[in-house]
Amino acid sequence: MALRVAIFLFATLLLPPQAAQKLGTDLSGHPVEQLAPAGTKAVVLFFAASDCPISNRYIPEIERLAREFAPQGVAFWWVYPNPTDTAEVVRQHQQQFNFHGQIVLDSDQRITQMAHATMTPEVALFVPASPQLREVYLGRVDDRYIALGQERPAATKHDLEDAVHAVLAHQPVLKPGGPAVGCAIVPLNAQ
Repeated sequence: MALRVAIFLFATLLLPPQAAQKLGTDLSGHPVEQLAPAGTKAVVLFFAASDCPISNRYIPEIERLAREFAPQGVAFWWVYPNPTDTAEVVRQHQQQFNFHGQIVLDSDQRITQMAHATMTPEVALFVPASPQLREVYLGRVDDRYIALGQERPAATKHDLEDAVHAVLAHQPVLKPGGPAVGCAIVPLNAQ
């Protein structure tokens, strides 16, 4: 048994590194294979849909958080998991709402499955844990939406912002204070 383990360990040291796996594509059709370049302290995935009004209402908040945390090593990604959000649709969406940042079309829903996301807007927060990412938060951005059709004038709890602060301070990340409210992500097998 020990010999088999030793042979396996020796063989894995000799194997070439695994080829990067395509997670999605950018708006130019190029593969996105990495969400956390070297030096990244955390990755925020904002699951968006061009036709989800609640997702669209969160664009300014995600932009604000990206401006605040990007200089501290937090990568922000706009993830479009629905097949109807083609590159052209997302370009128009980006132009209409004037947002910036890294965009990935998750047409195979690899990122959606990795994060276990089911809704837009929902956010996932990952930390680099070599050689992969480790999810530490999945849920709502804040508590502005109580339920469909029920909205507070302003958020009173900022779940995502608090989670990012916790990661940067090497503190435990709390679970979201409530469910994300928005539009369901269309599963691939429902097409």
